[in-house]
Amino acid sequence: MLLKLILAQGMLGLNNGVFYAMLSLGLAIIFGLLNVVNFAHGALYMAGAFVALILYSYVGAWIGLEQLHINFWVALVLAPVIVGCFGMLIERLLLRHLYKFDPIYSLLLTFGVTLVLQGLFINTFGASGTPYPGQPEQLRGVVNLGFMMFPKYRLFAIVFSVLVCLAVWFVIERTRIGAMLRAGTENPELVKAFGINVPLMVTLTFGFGTGLAGLAGVLAAPIYSVSPLMGADLIIIIFAVVVIGGMGSIMGAVVAGFGLGLIEGITKVFYAPAANTVIFFLMVVVLLVRPAGLFGRQS
Repeated sequence: MLLKLILAQGMLGLNNGVFYAMLSLGLAIIFGLLNVVNFAHGALYMAGAFVALILYSYVGAWIGLEQLHINFWVALVLAPVIVGCFGMLIERLLLRHLYKFDPIYSLLLTFGVTLVLQGLFINTFGASGTPYPGQPEQLRGVVNLGFMMFPKYRLFAIVFSVLVCLAVWFVIERTRIGAMLRAGTENPELVKAFGINVPLMVTLTFGFGTGLAGLAGVLAAPIYSVSPLMGADLIIIIFAVVVIGGMGSIMGAVVAGFGLGLIEGITKVFYAPAANTVIFFLMVVVLLVRPAGLFGRQS
């Protein structure tokens, strides 16, 4: 009985780990390649969920076609692109002017962007959450895992996120594009000499990282209530995950995200009140033993 309970809570914790991993992955890309501390990542995650909600519930009414609903699968493609394009605007218009300064300035700027986005969505949609009604029919219901009945959609979210994280890691660490990105941040003048547009590459990288936040938001929409504050508490946990995995480490972000979600879920079996703080306790332990994080490079 105890084993079944541990496995069940582990699966539920892994479902939280999905969002920890995807959000920390985008954050690690932006910090690791651009040295930007993007505090707006949680707000962009929230924006991705709202884009999915708007596409399903409001676009049809806006164009006079009440019966038109842009479904979840289309939103899964469109929302990250929309959020990513917004992220590129932030980089082009705001962050680009701060690269020569200490990263604390980018943190303060993106914190301001977070407050502005939250205020806009609260004024438009209210502070209370709104359920997302567009969960695909084929992902409704449950699957018998032997030790528990698990929602099909949550299982899809886990599998999909694992595939996305592995694909991103492969592109960054094992392809020519990833090598160009790393070279462009470490020695931009040399890369420019090869005819590569480094500023454009930086903008696209920031857009890609924020697009991952938007993708996580779309995945979260059918599970959690879509709310302007849904990313506010989560961003603190995500920063802890990135620190544990190693600032800027792609694999560290993925492993720490899924692993900490799993640990958080299992902690509820033995001492539920500790589940909300176990991640921060582990962060303290890791920083004491290995300040660069589990996968970070020791200086």
